[in-house]
Amino acid sequence: MNVTLIIPARYGSSRFPGKPLALIAGKPMIQRVYERAALARGIDNIFVATDDDRIKNAVEAFGGKAVMTDPDAASGTDRINDAIERLGLGEDDLVINLQGDQPLIDPSSIEQMVSLFQQQPGEFEMATLGFQITEEKELNDPMHVKVVFDNDYNALYFSRACIPFGRDIKDHPVYKHIGVYAYTKRFINAFAKLPVGRLEDIEKLEQLRALENGHKIKVVISHYNAPEVDVPDDIEKCERILATS
Repeated sequence: MNVTLIIPARYGSSRFPGKPLALIAGKPMIQRVYERAALARGIDNIFVATDDDRIKNAVEAFGGKAVMTDPDAASGTDRINDAIERLGLGEDDLVINLQGDQPLIDPSSIEQMVSLFQQQPGEFEMATLGFQITEEKELNDPMHVKVVFDNDYNALYFSRACIPFGRDIKDHPVYKHIGVYAYTKRFINAFAKLPVGRLEDIEKLEQLRALENGHKIKVVISHYNAPEVDVPDDIEKCERILATS
């Protein structure tokens, strides 16, 4: 099973234009993400999928590989789908979708997802990461998406609300969703053809489209958080973490 990791990266962002090229402790964020991904074992190829020459040039400047995609891609998954077609991947190849704003992703979390596909071939075609919330302020923050799953770690729902809601039990584990995905090329091709889902449109969470259409999403519990860079202030937080790691 060939494993290709793709990092979608757009230059345009309403909250943080040029985010992939923002410097974090002297390096462009996209380089930080790429280098963390390169530490994961079991990855055959890594590409940055972008529609902007500035990002492509930055990636190639540090020795990385980039694939240019359609600037009109409607979503991150559409950009991934475009990239895998241009790269000519096989139907059963495993694709890891690592967001370009996760400079602190732990390589072992990526390895966990790859290992799960290898151990349970054919049982599911999509997986993602979860992490038990340890900071109370994240519980009701809609920027931190929550996930609940069944006894076999199949996702039941993703929400910007705090789920599950403890009516009588207040001290119960709540898991946040870390936006790293693993899926077969075949699944991505099929997913990209599905219409936007009703729940997806309400929550603005693309992964709900898979659940709404009856597909399994396996949740892999990571022991490591992966703070995302959403706004410029998050850069300083990342630099503080890097300085103490």
